[in-house]
Amino acid sequence: MTEPTGPPQGWDATGTLVALRELLTTGARVNHVVARRAGISDTELVTLEHLSREQIGPAEVARRLEVSTAAATGIVDRLVSRGHVERRPHPGDRRRTELVLTASGQREVVGHLLPMFLALDRLDRSFSEEERAVVERYLRGAVAAFEQVLSAGSGGPG
Repeated sequence: MTEPTGPPQGWDATGTLVALRELLTTGARVNHVVARRAGISDTELVTLEHLSREQIGPAEVARRLEVSTAAATGIVDRLVSRGHVERRPHPGDRRRTELVLTASGQREVVGHLLPMFLALDRLDRSFSEEERAVVERYLRGAVAAFEQVLSAGSGGPG
């Protein structure tokens, strides 16, 4: 099997596609650097990011990270031992556990990323409503393209 030597036939490396690729590459680097600065693993940082958006349980952590429940338990145990996460009984089902981000965990997520969030907020505010609508349409389309790869992953060659 030969390795691809360039972009696929008909692919134009437009400014938007090049910028999107740079964003993805830089975003991956940001997560790695922030995790290292915080003294946690990349997967622990991703877990904190999920918990900053919503409370989920260990089984959902395993599903989202695509790791075993044993691996997810280890990730959660390390975050609990650092004081970044607390385990609490699920309010609707006492047999289940809910993970709650602590103030320390919030600082790990937001503290290192705040300068980026502020710069992105300034950038967003510099666009008109119409420009924001176009950017949002592009980004949501990019997410949909990524999701095609994710959903095809289970049925493709391997």
